[in-house]
Amino acid sequence: MYRKETLDNGLKIITSAMPHTRSVSICIYLGVGSRYESDAQAGVSHFLEHLCFRGTQKRQSAKDISTAIEGVGGILNGGTDKELTVYWCKVALPHFQIALDVLIDMVLNSRFESPDIERERRVIIEEIGMSRDSPHQLVGMLIDELLWPNHPLGRDVAGTRESVGNMSREQMLDFLTREYTPQNTVVSIAGNVQHDQIVEEVRKQLGNWSNRKSSLDYPIYEEKMNPRLKVECRETEQTHLCLALPGVSLVHPKRFTLDLLNVVLGEGMSSRLFLEVRDKLGLAYNVHSYLDHFHDSGAMTVYAGVEPKNLTVSVEAILKQLALLKEPVLQEELTKAKELSKGRLMLRMEDSRSVAGWMGGQETLSGSIMTVEEVIEKIDVITAEDMAELARELFTEDKLRLSVVGPVKDEGLADLLKV
Repeated sequence: MYRKETLDNGLKIITSAMPHTRSVSICIYLGVGSRYESDAQAGVSHFLEHLCFRGTQKRQSAKDISTAIEGVGGILNGGTDKELTVYWCKVALPHFQIALDVLIDMVLNSRFESPDIERERRVIIEEIGMSRDSPHQLVGMLIDELLWPNHPLGRDVAGTRESVGNMSREQMLDFLTREYTPQNTVVSIAGNVQHDQIVEEVRKQLGNWSNRKSSLDYPIYEEKMNPRLKVECRETEQTHLCLALPGVSLVHPKRFTLDLLNVVLGEGMSSRLFLEVRDKLGLAYNVHSYLDHFHDSGAMTVYAGVEPKNLTVSVEAILKQLALLKEPVLQEELTKAKELSKGRLMLRMEDSRSVAGWMGGQETLSGSIMTVEEVIEKIDVITAEDMAELARELFTEDKLRLSVVGPVKDEGLADLLKV
């Protein structure tokens, strides 16, 4: 499925040949994100990602950068998460050279000029305000604070108004110098490409990149007794809630078992949450569950938006579905969950952007890449008892966390946290 090569400076190049496609996707991953930041640096990874789109010596403005890609029908974007940063581009095959040049130029040669920094500072502060004005996003941030209190994992990736407002150009460039290094970088490319040609082209442009080592590390998270409830009273039409439990890490042997539990619980229109909370009880339009897997921690979270008067009954309905997972699922439901997981994974792999992300993300976070076939093998051997055993291990009353945003108060809500 893929080929991999490491240059002398430590930079990793991964390719996947997709001869049937007319596109090529390039992802440049860096193994740094918000969990690598101190409180004073909060948001610096995200800030740098924004600034890399502002202009380089070769392409003086954000318009010049975007036009170079959009002018040939391509897509250019980036993203910052808690443990990685990515810059990516998808173009028609004839424009591969342009796309690679633009991405490398952004990562290596961005100018970080003071006027651009000040403009982007205002943009990011507005982005932070927008997120906090959105109850759907805010309730997710509050549950992260409960899951990982006083730890970078529990912080908004964008940082705070204060940290972004006070961050100096020197702080940003110091962070960039330490973390934007070849040993901390993976270039992942998928499409109708030849591995040897790709390696040679990347070597020309990045082979002389200084091989200094990344110097930052992330603080380990240790599970402890934490506050279990956060409520923000707001005059909204809906009450938004997140009910969460600590999960498992990216490399945990039971990771795929929890993934399958999540499919049964809240992924798709045939999940238990959708069928019970939405279809049967009519309590929510949007109800689903999702997982976070990090290097040393994880979480399983259920989100729902409900009428304020239905908050209690909605939480009780969700808790009931969590409790039911402690009993083995029927074979029919197990088969359906497995086929949904495998089918969606295989469908994703038809897109060059997904393939490049699949390879680059895994290599950046874990240093190895599982093939689709290997993941399918792991899914196939999971039993109903494996899932029930993990549910009994994780879904305990003392681990439950609840965040709420809406026209409610917290009286009595803590009493609901039983499973």
